[in-house]
Amino acid sequence: LWTAVYCVILVATDASALVGLFTRFTEETFSILISFIFIYEAIMKIAKLETKYPPLGKFKSNYSLEYNCSCIVGSNESLGLIPSEITYSSCDADYNGTVSGKGCPPVGATGDVFFLSFIEFFFTFLIAFYLKKIRASSFFPTKVRAIIADFAVIIAIICMVGLDLGYGVPTPKLLVPEKFQPTRHMDRGWFINPVPNGLSWWVPIAAFIPALLAVILVFMDQQITALIVNRRENKLKKGPGYHLDLLIVGILIAVCSLLGLPWVVAATVRSMTHVNSLNILDDKTAPGEKPRFLGVREQRVTNFMVFLLHGLSVLMTPILKLVPLPILYGLFLFMGVSSLNGVQFYDRLLLLFMPAKYMPDHYYVRHVPNKRIHLFTICQLLSFAGLCIVKLTAAKLIFPIAVLALVIVRYFLKYLFTNEELKILDDEMPDVIKRKKEDEGDVEIAPYNDKDYMRPTATGDSAVAEHYRPLNMTTAIDGSHPMQYVKRRLSTANGVTHITGDGDIATNAV
Repeated sequence: LWTAVYCVILVATDASALVGLFTRFTEETFSILISFIFIYEAIMKIAKLETKYPPLGKFKSNYSLEYNCSCIVGSNESLGLIPSEITYSSCDADYNGTVSGKGCPPVGATGDVFFLSFIEFFFTFLIAFYLKKIRASSFFPTKVRAIIADFAVIIAIICMVGLDLGYGVPTPKLLVPEKFQPTRHMDRGWFINPVPNGLSWWVPIAAFIPALLAVILVFMDQQITALIVNRRENKLKKGPGYHLDLLIVGILIAVCSLLGLPWVVAATVRSMTHVNSLNILDDKTAPGEKPRFLGVREQRVTNFMVFLLHGLSVLMTPILKLVPLPILYGLFLFMGVSSLNGVQFYDRLLLLFMPAKYMPDHYYVRHVPNKRIHLFTICQLLSFAGLCIVKLTAAKLIFPIAVLALVIVRYFLKYLFTNEELKILDDEMPDVIKRKKEDEGDVEIAPYNDKDYMRPTATGDSAVAEHYRPLNMTTAIDGSHPMQYVKRRLSTANGVTHITGDGDIATNAV
């Protein structure tokens, strides 16, 4: 309840204006952390099944005992027979004994469970991931590709549930209640008393202190998720509602707290997945050409149906019981991996392992030296590692403060990088838009670096030069350094430099 009160106070004091301090550095570090948690938790969940259901192979009662598995009869005395002459079923039926030893399978566990669980986990991810990408492929007509991509997750779930039912292996299933009642119905009702009997009067008042940590996390989670969803590259037409969203979150937190329900807050990965599922692509493209992104379908139907189905899920318990948990773990992995798409931090991490001549044509690669790009990436990677350490250790209590510290880290980066470098590396404008404007001659630029090769070709009121941007450098036998450049024409008028070039490749020995 204190958290809800704080949310209302933040709305009333126009605190959402503080989102102006959240740059791409903060947004993407936080979003990558959430994606990493989804991936990490999915892998750890499926790994734990290996302990509960050890892979011992397909077990049958008529299998012979192994040498490290004995048939114990009477007072802990094993039969003096060769183990291969005794089967698991004959030990009980013929000798009234019990099998014992390290080689004996655990009671109620078979190796088939883990292997089938891993298959369901892995193929749920693969089917959903690749069917989602079929929208941009060359197979099938456009409408068919769109339908397959939209229902990729549903197709993956149905296929794997069918596989599970076909084999009949007792894989762990989704646990759902059979009655519509509180989980702890034996000791509580539907309503939670904020001041229960026997609780000291000062405890509800003192709760405002830990509520500060909760509201920091709720505020950061909500506003960063809203910023990611409302990025320019999504081409949304409707404006954001930061104050309204935070007010609704505060009201829902109060209602859920009184009913003992989980809080309804922003979900970064699911929000990004939802936006990606509503992408509109141009279907009028040449064969083999990548479809052009046109925007996002902005509507309320999908959100309404999602929460309606959440409510109706209480009536679907007979169906939900059939869904194995490994399939859900595969979906978590899919959401975590798919949310990495389009994150500049992730793209720059990949550049750390690429030679300069193979780097993609990103805007920041054009105008910032590679060493500076890598230094910025390493700073962001260290911030991400710090968040992971706090989140996954006993220090998780201060996680909200650690998230808030990202803003402070970004502030001190201005002493390590120039304003021009930060504007390029941490600009909110989509990279593809900046590259397009630059190619069309609509972007003002600073010189690439001191290795740029500029050659004037005209004089007068508007000076024109050919700008050669270094691509790669190799050392020749004679010791010279033949360097490849991207040739671009630069026009200077009124002290402003514009690109109007053609991007030809030229070679110059330096």
